[in-house]
Amino acid sequence: MLLGVAASSLLLGLVACLPPPFGSAQATGAPNGGVGALPTDPRLPRAADGRPYPVVPSNPAAIAGLLTAVETALRSPTTPAADLAQLGHQQQVIYRALAPRPELANQVRASLPPRWQPVLDQHMVARRAFLEMRRGKSLAVKVPAWRIIPPEPAANLLRYYRAAAAETGIAWEVLAAVNLVESGMGRIDGVSIADARGPMQFLPSTWAEAGIGQGGNIRNPQDAIHAAARYLVRRGGLKDIRKGLWGYNNSEHYGRAVLAYAALIREDPAAYTGFYHWEVHYPTVAGDLWLPVGYDQPRPLAVATFLQQSPASAPPAAAAGILISQRAQP
Repeated sequence: MLLGVAASSLLLGLVACLPPPFGSAQATGAPNGGVGALPTDPRLPRAADGRPYPVVPSNPAAIAGLLTAVETALRSPTTPAADLAQLGHQQQVIYRALAPRPELANQVRASLPPRWQPVLDQHMVARRAFLEMRRGKSLAVKVPAWRIIPPEPAANLLRYYRAAAAETGIAWEVLAAVNLVESGMGRIDGVSIADARGPMQFLPSTWAEAGIGQGGNIRNPQDAIHAAARYLVRRGGLKDIRKGLWGYNNSEHYGRAVLAYAALIREDPAAYTGFYHWEVHYPTVAGDLWLPVGYDQPRPLAVATFLQQSPASAPPAAAAGILISQRAQP
């Protein structure tokens, strides 16, 4: 998918027509309790479930206050379950917005309580590793032929990870992190460019190898998580998990990102709640598009056409600009 002059012109037009809440008066406050206090902008369109694309304040201290409140709420057993989806998405968008802007991220870090500084550091390691994997590659001009479906309940997935870990010796936190980065905990129901599929993104040929799929269903979360653990063992993961992850994706950046997310869960298992509620985002010429549950494209569709149909998927203008700046890097 090549980004040519025509695509660049399309990009500029799309960004110009997006609402500008990033840093606006409506988007500069931190929450003071409850998901209803998250920053927003009344001009933003909303997805089918009523949620808008999360916005991020422009002031570093305000971002730090927001991030502290969100991280605390996601880990608290008293947070209403109905609030977790919006809190998780807000958390995700903050980290995605900060990663390409190291100066801003450092300013936010300086304003964070010590409890959350290493958490921010690990997220930056992971997200920047994925940005490095994209370096030099053109951003998409079409949205993918996927369905975005609800994931299995968090408790079910946790049970599958732990059972697979007990069976193979591969840490359950690593399996959760792979599930997160490969399919958003199973939200992506589609086939990759490389023909990988299912919640753990297996090639059918790999699934068919003796001892991997074991006759299970490549699209079934329980079967796929156990198969992934067996595959990581086969690729040397018990001796060196980085070697096992290299077998999953031939990139040191990929292994670094997965292990950073796994470390966050290992250091505080409550971090799993936030990850479980992360949404599917897709980098395109129009920025970081949110593909919510219910997205269903039988074939790739031009970004401009998709945004006309689904305006809530468009990022706030300045946040889009952050991601757009990545496209021209060598």
